[in-house]
Amino acid sequence: MSERKVLNKYFPPDFDPALIPRRKLPKDKRHTVRLMTPFSMRCDTCGEYFHKGKKFNAKKETVEGETYHSIKIFRFYIRCPRCSAEITFKTDPKNADYVAEHGAKRNFEPWREEEVAGEENKAEREQEEKENPLKALENRTLDSKREMEILDALDEIRTRNAKNERVAVDNILEKLTNSDPIVAARVRAELKDDEVAKAIFNTADGESVKRIVDEEEPDPVELVRAISGFNGPTFTAPVETKRRKVGGSKFGALVMKSSDTSKAVSVKSDPPETKADAAPSSSGLSSLLGAYDSDSGSD
Repeated sequence: MSERKVLNKYFPPDFDPALIPRRKLPKDKRHTVRLMTPFSMRCDTCGEYFHKGKKFNAKKETVEGETYHSIKIFRFYIRCPRCSAEITFKTDPKNADYVAEHGAKRNFEPWREEEVAGEENKAEREQEEKENPLKALENRTLDSKREMEILDALDEIRTRNAKNERVAVDNILEKLTNSDPIVAARVRAELKDDEVAKAIFNTADGESVKRIVDEEEPDPVELVRAISGFNGPTFTAPVETKRRKVGGSKFGALVMKSSDTSKAVSVKSDPPETKADAAPSSSGLSSLLGAYDSDSGSD
């Protein structure tokens, strides 16, 4: 594939470029270009209107004998899409614009007229000031007066804005309610809703009602202890401990096997008790184990 895209050409050994005859091209040769109309225009032949930006295939040539500070001026030839009449316009580097030359007229553009009128008035004023010093003094006085009026207007606007910022919101609402009945009815409805809410959440003495936080539920185990007066050993969840062989056994010393329940239970012993307290503790434990056996037997 790469061999087909080579740009180099073969030149024979006896090639002499001086023997190639030169072509004679006309000096005013026209080039075909694609352009858009730089302004809206109207055809003089059929009255067709062209909007700004309409695309044409145009012929371009250099205008002979016309330059602006050594800048060339170009002329463009187009055809009317309705009657095929020839229309020409050229560049205007002095005003950075284009000029309609033949076959069409440029549509009226008020902003261009204003710019031209402003430039003419400025040039006329400068000429008058040069010729008449009193006229220059008068113009400066008028300019200063105009500036003072503008500054006074700005100060008035700032003062009005500051005054509006200092006005309270209640005063504004009062003015609105007095001027607009719809706004007044809405404000009255909102005030009534506020009064109803206060009446609901306040007591007769005017104190606000506070929500009472519910007390935490007691622990059922502690509640059973308090009722039965049981002070025996406390049963807790089994704790994972490292097993150690004691006397040839693989179970730890904290694990006890009950003959009645046939289940391993982890027991946490209370501090040593006196002989007087030992009797009720043993009886309470035996009653608890008996209840446990009855439940398991029923299941």
